[in-house]
Amino acid sequence: MKESQPASSAAHSKPAEMIAIANAPVSYGAFELTVGIMPGVPDGATVLDEVAAAGYAGIDLGPLGYFGYGEELADSLKGRGLGLSGGFFELPFSDTKKMSSAIHDLDSLLDVFDAVRGNDGLKPRPTLADIGSDLRRSRPGQAVVDRSLGFDREGWKRFADGVEMAVALCRERGYEPTFHPETGTYVEAPWEIEKVLELTSINLCLDTGHLLLGGGDPVRAMGDWRERINHLHLKDARRAVVDAIVRESAPLSEIWRRKAFCRLGDGDLDVDGVLEGIREGYSGWIVVEQDVLPDPAGQPAADQSANREYLAARGF
Repeated sequence: MKESQPASSAAHSKPAEMIAIANAPVSYGAFELTVGIMPGVPDGATVLDEVAAAGYAGIDLGPLGYFGYGEELADSLKGRGLGLSGGFFELPFSDTKKMSSAIHDLDSLLDVFDAVRGNDGLKPRPTLADIGSDLRRSRPGQAVVDRSLGFDREGWKRFADGVEMAVALCRERGYEPTFHPETGTYVEAPWEIEKVLELTSINLCLDTGHLLLGGGDPVRAMGDWRERINHLHLKDARRAVVDAIVRESAPLSEIWRRKAFCRLGDGDLDVDGVLEGIREGYSGWIVVEQDVLPDPAGQPAADQSANREYLAARGF
């Protein structure tokens, strides 16, 4: 664990006006692998109440239906003064046959976005990720040194075609999507992210925690990919936990079981370095995430209040 110090007084100046801070259900143990599957997942209303009480301006959608649909969703957000920051959605980009049907499910996500479009604030981002594979899930964090885990030339072509199919739908519906690199998928290592940016027109969701796990440097990424970053998931991670998982060739699920993600400032992310990069021109949502499994002994409300206070102390 590194000791984190507040940024300099110059860095405490007001950030760009078009920045808003959100949180996400995954910080409370509610995501695609737990909702309706594991016990102890908090209900949507509780999560919304706690996120609003902690001082966040918005929240990510979580699994479809977790916060409800249509007017129910719009009223739930508006009544708590929350905007919708985006919705995470996995797609089988490299599988042409599966993409044809999966694209209809993406349409359903955009229908949910439409229901809250009248709410004040920034538009939600369709946050698109590769669906991954059993092979990649069994070897998280290893593609940075083993490129044989990645696509061949034809695989990248199919992948890029699938991404552009999703991008076209989002833009047709009035939304600018973002691509989310994810541990255990075909886009996690820096070289794979570079390939997505080279072959497609989609912009990037910089997820600082997943980039750390994938072998990248989030501070460097803020500089190298600045022109393509249109969404930000801010999360801290403990490299030692992931290194052990990689060393043991343990499955992806161990990342959550061993609590690789932690409070801002408690892990290996140079949070202040990332925030400095944000001040140099980023605008949009910053979604604070601390991916956890449901845990009776956990304290997600306290963790997310602490994360909000951490950012407030740095002028955000």
